[in-house]
Amino acid sequence: MAGENVKTFTAENWSSDVLGSKEPVLVDFWAAWCGPCRMVAPVIEELANEYLGKVTVGKVNVDEQPAVSGQYKVMSIPTLAIFKNGELVEQSVGFRGKADLVKMLEKHA
Repeated sequence: MAGENVKTFTAENWSSDVLGSKEPVLVDFWAAWCGPCRMVAPVIEELANEYLGKVTVGKVNVDEQPAVSGQYKVMSIPTLAIFKNGELVEQSVGFRGKADLVKMLEKHA
């Protein structure tokens, strides 16, 4: 379950919360049955807390939101994507440690 600083993105809030965000957005495309997704979840929570006010952090459950994951051709999970000014600027597929994700974020934050 996502922490209080980790948003849940859906088809309904995608345009406003991700594409319309004034700050960069880190999106974790995940599913409950995905082992590597569960491994990266605590890292996502830590980043949400550490980058609060600089980066919006949230998750998309690919099973519940197939339209959103399909729009970005998410084929494998976890897929971690960074959106800035409404554009997908970087993405990474598979488990990544915190150091790798911090490097990714720092390029865009």
